[in-house]
Amino acid sequence: MALPALTPAQRAEALKKAAAVRRERGELLAQLKAGDLPLTALLEREDAVVGKVRVRRLFESLPGIGSVRAGQLLSDLGISESRRVQGLGPAQRARLLAQFPHQN
Repeated sequence: MALPALTPAQRAEALKKAAAVRRERGELLAQLKAGDLPLTALLEREDAVVGKVRVRRLFESLPGIGSVRAGQLLSDLGISESRRVQGLGPAQRARLLAQFPHQN
């Protein structure tokens, strides 16, 4: 399916909106990394800002978890590398939260 042709003004507005969403997503993940935002609060949000985050990036934003440990967690929890937060099922969310009881 071809993308619709946008006017320069529409394109500029879409780019501005996308930048704002990326900025908000980055701020949320930084709060998570600093320990200012609990994991449960982040997962309870039902918006596109959090929903579009890959689970691997979410893991890497947790304190003390790097790339290698994030990969191990994905494997242990049975979550695909490409899975986004909005695509997690109830059982996967429960296993994820059980893995991080200190983050609740």
